[in-house]
Amino acid sequence: MPTHLTAPMVRARKGSDHPLVMVTAYDAPTARVADGAEVDLILVGDSVAMVVLGYDDTLHVTVDDLVHHTAAVARARPRPMIVADLPWMSYHTGRADAVRNAARLIRAGAQAVKLEGGRKRVPVVEAIADAEIPVMGHLGLTPQSFHTMGGFKVQGKDLDAAKALVDDAHALAEAGCFAIVLEGIPDVVAHLITESIPVPTIGIGAGPHCDGQVLVFHDVLGFDDRTQPKFVRQYANLKVDAISALRAWAADVRSGAFPSDAETYHLTGDLAGALATA
Repeated sequence: MPTHLTAPMVRARKGSDHPLVMVTAYDAPTARVADGAEVDLILVGDSVAMVVLGYDDTLHVTVDDLVHHTAAVARARPRPMIVADLPWMSYHTGRADAVRNAARLIRAGAQAVKLEGGRKRVPVVEAIADAEIPVMGHLGLTPQSFHTMGGFKVQGKDLDAAKALVDDAHALAEAGCFAIVLEGIPDVVAHLITESIPVPTIGIGAGPHCDGQVLVFHDVLGFDDRTQPKFVRQYANLKVDAISALRAWAADVRSGAFPSDAETYHLTGDLAGALATA
């Protein structure tokens, strides 16, 4: 795989036989795991609010939070392209704020930023792109808008809503987005969008017809035992494994089996004796 996948390289994967693979990561250890798995893109997502910081939604994280976590990911020097989320209210207040906040994420180590919303976001997408910062769009179930949507609900389920999503996708592509995440929409709608726009789509709960897929690191690996959306496939159960390992260690501490002689630093016999009689 290339040293770094760039925005033009991602865009060139449109319609290829090699679907894009994106996974979230929030710190150096998770970035190293993603790198070792040879994914294409790492998303430093505002989902950090829920899977790392313990909030019930994504609205509580700030630009400072995303800068902190993006920098931690970047310090691992992963080969995948790093895309950082612009959090809620970091781009909603105008072009200048959007560009300023996007620049902070790039300075922290991201190679692109992602923002949510359709046609109404065109002015800020254009402004960020004009500042030479690659922008990834995000349509469908946009978690930063869950209050307006009445919860985390599938979007585009009727004809008008589906047409609006298609129109939004075209608007984002024309505004300069190099790729668009499609979340929580019917597969036929995602397929129509994917076939009709010139940039790759990356699905999450959008069916198999997108140009790539993304999932949350903690969902794939089973770190979180909360109820998962139907689109999550869990490939490991690391929370159970971690609890088991820590229980075994705690039992060894309580029984005196840890640390062993081999896990302990020693002085030479002469020095130990001299110290004892000093």
